Amino acid sequence: MGENVIRLTEELVQPVLEDMNLELVDVEFKKEGKNWFLRVFVDKENGVDIEECGYVSEQLSEKLDDVDPIEFPYFLEVASPGAERPLKNKEALQKHVGRRVHVKLYEPIDGDKEYEGDLKSFDNDVAEIEFRIKTKTKTVEIPYDKIAKARLAVSFN
Repeated sequence: MGENVIRLTEELVQPVLEDMNLELVDVEFKKEGKNWFLRVFVDKENGVDIEECGYVSEQLSEKLDDVDPIEFPYFLEVASPGAERPLKNKEALQKHVGRRVHVKLYEPIDGDKEYEGDLKSFDNDVAEIEFRIKTKTKTVEIPYDKIAKARLAVSFN
């Protein structure tokens, strides 16, 4: 059911976002404690504000009420993804070349399943990440199909 709710939510919210020139970053549907949350993360070049999130929430809520895909109470939240936004597809990775990223892999490359560093390139479905181990700078090439999760990372240097 969760995948269907996410897919339907993506379909319903997309026209609203297109009208507002906003980007759909992610949709989550999960239980936390006793409550269910449907979270929609949206963004644009200079970030989104509370009014934009509120408008998207109102529009999406009306559309969800019409089709009523969830048969129990839940909370709808529309928000900005924040500084460590997920990178859900190839286009998102390509768009963020030059930024600091954190990736988790399905299987180890060079003995590690997690890397954090600068995304130097994303060409031919391969991410090149430059990272530091103590005083050495190293580079790893990661095929896209080995990436389980990717997100932007905040550096405190």
